Amino acid sequence: MKHLFFLCTVVLLSHSLTAQNHNLKGGFAAQGYDVVSYFQENPLKGNKKYTATHEGVAYKFSSEENLTRFTKNPEKFIPQYGGFCAYAIAKKGEKVGVNPKTYLISNKKLYLFYNSWGVNTLDKWNEEGAKSLEKQADAKWPIIDN
Repeated sequence: MKHLFFLCTVVLLSHSLTAQNHNLKGGFAAQGYDVVSYFQENPLKGNKKYTATHEGVAYKFSSEENLTRFTKNPEKFIPQYGGFCAYAIAKKGEKVGVNPKTYLISNKKLYLFYNSWGVNTLDKWNEEGAKSLEKQADAKWPIIDN
């Protein structure tokens, strides 16, 4: 019985930690936007009717078709860097919120960016060199993600 309790505690804790390393709004990744819809070049808000959980993180989808696409291959659609601003991860090593309508699909990966108060980090990402910034973010994310 002690072993079962320990195992349940470890599983629940690992799911909780995974969710904490994602930019969640209202309990959903990508601020409730349908992550599959980004790859269709039309970001849409998800519907609570179509939800899925992957590695402890909840996602909403705009249609049953997109939900099905996600469940078949979730890694294809998950935003990079936990859905936090890719530019802030690269430059400062900080988790910063995003505007879910400011995004980039590059090399079949979804990147989200902060865009508010006259600061559009997607523009900065492109101006300062996406490849270099991606390498910086890739190096920093494993440290930040822990």
